[in-house]
Amino acid sequence: MSYEASDDYFLGYPKLPDIPGPPDGEVRTTGVVVTGLGMTTPLGADVHSTWTALLAGESPITVLDEAWARDLPVRLAGRLSQEPTEALDRVEARRMDRCQQIAMVAARQAWADAGAPAVAPERLAVVMGTGLGGGKTLVDQHDVSSAKGPGRVSPFAVTMLMPNGPAAAVSLDLGARAGAHAPTSACASGAEAIAMGLAILRAGRADVVVAGGTEACIGRLSMAAFARMGALSSRHEEPERASRPFDSARDGFVMAEGAGAVVLERTESARARGARVYATLAGTGMSSDAHAMTAPSADGQISAIRQALRSGGLGPPDIVHVNAHAPGTPVGDRIEASALLESIGPHALVTATKSITGHLIGGAGAIEAIFTVLSIFNDVIPATRNLDDKDPEVKVEVVTGSPRRTKVTAAISNSFGFGGHNVVLAFTKPA
Repeated sequence: MSYEASDDYFLGYPKLPDIPGPPDGEVRTTGVVVTGLGMTTPLGADVHSTWTALLAGESPITVLDEAWARDLPVRLAGRLSQEPTEALDRVEARRMDRCQQIAMVAARQAWADAGAPAVAPERLAVVMGTGLGGGKTLVDQHDVSSAKGPGRVSPFAVTMLMPNGPAAAVSLDLGARAGAHAPTSACASGAEAIAMGLAILRAGRADVVVAGGTEACIGRLSMAAFARMGALSSRHEEPERASRPFDSARDGFVMAEGAGAVVLERTESARARGARVYATLAGTGMSSDAHAMTAPSADGQISAIRQALRSGGLGPPDIVHVNAHAPGTPVGDRIEASALLESIGPHALVTATKSITGHLIGGAGAIEAIFTVLSIFNDVIPATRNLDDKDPEVKVEVVTGSPRRTKVTAAISNSFGFGGHNVVLAFTKPA
C-alpha cells in the first residue's frame, strides 16, 4: 500500500520527478541532505497538517477518559490525530504493534515525499529508534495469557514487542538490505537514529537512509510508571496548558505518541536526480552523562552540542535557532538553558515544541528534527506555548507569542534521554 504525497506540499514547492541516481558502488563523501519528511502526531496525520497546527499554536493535549485510566494519578496525554489503521492494510496492521504501525506510516510518507529514490536494495538502510518499543503488546499479551492461558498468546507477539520491530517492519516494507538498526536511548532514540543515518552515509555503507523514531506508550502501566517517578504534569484542570517548558510554574511533561521519519542521501545523488532538498544534515554530537539515571548533566549536553558544531564545521555564532529538548521538568529545562548559554551563547532563538505536541519519548527527537528542518526550509521559528512567566534562571531567548520569521541559516535540535543519553543534530541551509 503506497502513500501518495501531495503536489502542493510546502509553500508552493512542487514535487519533482524521480531521476535515476549515479551507479551503485561509488562511495561519495560530500554532504548529506534531507530529501523526504514524514510524520504522524497528535497535531496531524502528516507533516503538512502537523506543521500548520504547530505554527498556529494549537494544543492536542486532553484528559484521558477511558475506563482503564480513571484511577491514574495523571491522565493527561497527546493522542494521535488519526489512527494508523486508517492508512494501513487491515491484515498488515494486525501483525504490528502500534509503535510499528505509526513508524510505517511516517516512513512511507517520507519515502513518497523524497520521490521514492531509485536505489539498489543493498544500498538502502533503515534506522528507526524507539524508547519503549512494543510495550502495549507486552502488556496486552500478558493479560491474554493470564486470562485465557498461554495457548492464546499471539504467534506474532515476539515480533510485535521487540524494540527492533519498527526498524524491521520498515526495512521489510522498503526492501532495504544495507542494514536495519534500532537505537534505544530513551527520549534521544529518534535523534540518535538520524545521527546513525549520517554516519552510515559518511562511511559509504549505503546511498540512502530512512531514519526516524516512534513511540506509542499511552497505556495504564506506562502512564502509572512515569507518574510514580514524578515526571508528568498533573494540571488536569487545563490540559492544553499543562506542558510549560521554561515556565516558572512547570511541573513535568505530558505523554504523547507519534512517529517521524526522514530520508537522507548524499548531496550529489540528490542533485543528480533533481530531488527537492530541505536542509543539510551538517553534523551530530553524542555523549553520555555517566551522572544519574534521571538527572541530566549540563556537562554532557555541552559536550554533545560542541561535537555537533565541530563535526558540522560550525561555530556558536552560526547557530540562529535551537529546538530545545525542554520537556517541561523543573530541573531539566534549567540545566538545558545553562548548557545552551555556555555552548552557544544568548543570541540563538530557542523554541520548545513539546509545549504544543507533548513529549513523544522515542519519537520526539525525529519529530523535532523535522521541525528544525522546516524552520530552515521556511525561515520561520515556531513559538513556545504556555510560557507566561519565564524562569528567571533561564537566560536564553525563547520565542513566544507568534512564530518568528527570520532567515534560519543554521540550527540545532537537542534530544536528551533518561540514562544520560545526549544527542544533538546540526542542520544548515543547503548550499
